[in-house]
Amino acid sequence: MYKHYKLGLHNPNLTLKEKLHNLNFSYFALIILLAAIGVMMLYSAANGRWDGWAINHMIRFGLGFVIMLTIALLNVKWFLRYAYPFYFVTLVLLIVVEVAGHTGMGATRWIDLKFIKIQPSELMKLALVLALAKYFHGSTLQNIETTRGIITPALMAFIPAVLIMAQPDLGTALMLLFTTTVIFFVVGVQVWKFLALGGVAAILMPIAWHFLHDYQRQRVLTFLDPERDPLGAGYHIMQSKIALGSGGIFGKGFLNGTQSHLNFLPEKHTDFIFTMFSEEFGLIGGIIMILINMIILIKSYSFAMRTTSYFGKLVIIGLATNYFLYIFINMAMVLGLLPVVGIPLPLISYGGTVMLSVCTSFGIIMAFYINKDTNLGKD
Repeated sequence: MYKHYKLGLHNPNLTLKEKLHNLNFSYFALIILLAAIGVMMLYSAANGRWDGWAINHMIRFGLGFVIMLTIALLNVKWFLRYAYPFYFVTLVLLIVVEVAGHTGMGATRWIDLKFIKIQPSELMKLALVLALAKYFHGSTLQNIETTRGIITPALMAFIPAVLIMAQPDLGTALMLLFTTTVIFFVVGVQVWKFLALGGVAAILMPIAWHFLHDYQRQRVLTFLDPERDPLGAGYHIMQSKIALGSGGIFGKGFLNGTQSHLNFLPEKHTDFIFTMFSEEFGLIGGIIMILINMIILIKSYSFAMRTTSYFGKLVIIGLATNYFLYIFINMAMVLGLLPVVGIPLPLISYGGTVMLSVCTSFGIIMAFYINKDTNLGKD
């Protein structure tokens, strides 16, 4: 009992039965629904075959769901206690990637453990949110309003972002920085500091352009004018738009997408799976998928508002923002509203590390919802 008061916890010891009773089953049901859609679309992407993408996706989600449920039932004081160690271990893994990382498709983003390849940049999306939440949980508004008070958290985001950009993975680096910006705004950093930073970024953009890789510059130029190289750099987005348009209002039907099944649509099982879905199920199907994700996001942010712990509020807002960025960037990318940056559609696209990362995020969000009346004091 005294140990719990020392940790600044109120009522931390819910029984397993109470935790299971507090689970939000509709939240889990929406997550399972998206994963089922992913299995269905990967079955279609493989031309009606279970082996390979579809069955692997099912297995990965099964593992991810077990991890999600296990994390949801943990004591939330662990997230506060181990936030910094998790961040620093993940930062070391990013450095290991630079030194001895596994290269695939022209990028060095993975650590090959032989039995599995891990992508530390995905883990950093979790670690950074937890670390920033812990920092601001133990800080004061007076400290946050000073320039010195935000230097440390700014460096906590900037250092891994630079390491990730060197892989190169500009999309993930920008996701980290945007999530950090949202957390800074929520904790009360003054607006003028955002405006000043934005002005500096605008001034540095011509310089930053010269540090981009050739393929990254091509993506930006292709975004501005996709028809400048329709059979080269603009091929992906041109085919994506053709597939989206050919789906019409109600789609061509399951397994009947011509652009995808005739292999005109590239990366149909990963980055462009939303395009494939929209071709087969049309505008109506696309809107339904967007609505499912919107409900998940609305429920996530509502969990944050109902959580007593300030640390928990920041963690949920940060992780929910991460998920929003996945959805927004991927869908905007395939619609031609953003440059192609290689961000998958979570729970739908094929990919192991992203699946486990997103399921872990949902587990942490649910853990704070279950323990929403637990108030973590200053550590």
